[in-house]
Amino acid sequence: MPDLSTITVVAPNFKRRLSGVTSTIVQLVPLQARSIGIATLGPGLPKSLPRLGWRDLPKLWRRPEGRPFRIWHARRNPEMLAGVVLRDVLRMPLRLLFTSAAQRHHTAWTRFLISRMDAVVATSERSRAFLKVPSRVVMHGIDCEWFRPDGPMPSGPLAERLAGRKIVGCSGRIRHQKGTDLFVEAMIALLPGHPDWSAVVTGRATSENETFAADLERRIEAAGLAERILFAGEVEDISAWFRRFDLYVAPPRNEGFGLTPLEAMASATPVVASDAGAFAELIVEGVTGRIVPTGEAGALASAIEPYLSDDAVRLAAGAAGLDHVRRNFPLEREAGELRAVYEALWSAAA
Repeated sequence: MPDLSTITVVAPNFKRRLSGVTSTIVQLVPLQARSIGIATLGPGLPKSLPRLGWRDLPKLWRRPEGRPFRIWHARRNPEMLAGVVLRDVLRMPLRLLFTSAAQRHHTAWTRFLISRMDAVVATSERSRAFLKVPSRVVMHGIDCEWFRPDGPMPSGPLAERLAGRKIVGCSGRIRHQKGTDLFVEAMIALLPGHPDWSAVVTGRATSENETFAADLERRIEAAGLAERILFAGEVEDISAWFRRFDLYVAPPRNEGFGLTPLEAMASATPVVASDAGAFAELIVEGVTGRIVPTGEAGALASAIEPYLSDDAVRLAAGAAGLDHVRRNFPLEREAGELRAVYEALWSAAA
């Protein structure tokens, strides 16, 4: 339990299930904690993070040392709502910051909550275009020490089955939104012509998507590729698989931001991705990978094929991606830009 008098930023996380937002908090907060007093609040987070308990909420009435108020940094609607209640109903000394990753028109309820924020950050230019209030862009970064080309490789029976083979990887929940079916369709089209390649999907299917996953397995079986298109399920260390992948494919139909292309490129793995999320702002077209229209399996397969056929093209794209991420998307850059947003709020009050 941190000393609450030194906590100047609260990062609530009200979703227990792992998500991209949760992953961002898990990676970012330990780095932020090196330079500011920050703590998380909510379920589903590692105990290693600085965190507050629900019983600590009444203590937020006290101002932190050296600051006129704390900053409540929300990333979802329930967290914005909680901040509004704490600030406007319970009159706690807070200012509210919202990070928006959505790339769609917001509902009236979300627009209302956003209008109550003291500052708003967008994670990409595309997501900022859907906001009706002033905002600045702070794109996500990743931990380039954790996601790097050198490091542990996957172990276990599946990794042993794939020894010596090149791998096209796809990571994320197995469901329609994530485009897992598009990936499978592209692999069914391509793998027969590339016998030294296999495909691996990491991630699980939730109960409501079990029928979707079973249908994919039937299609793979019918194509005679059950030994070459493999489902790894939830994996303990995804960074090891990003190192093992020779090509990464991100085929979502819609996405908020989408960290996986950055994680792949930081592992020197080139990326072919749909034009969803912030992918077009992350990938340098034709240099670190390719962007294809969303929802088109044929276009996906056409973009993937050159990387399967030409090792030199693939390795050059991987090297370019590694350099691109290390220069433009280190987690330290995101932490520094958020610190500037916090400082602007405190300075405005002064």
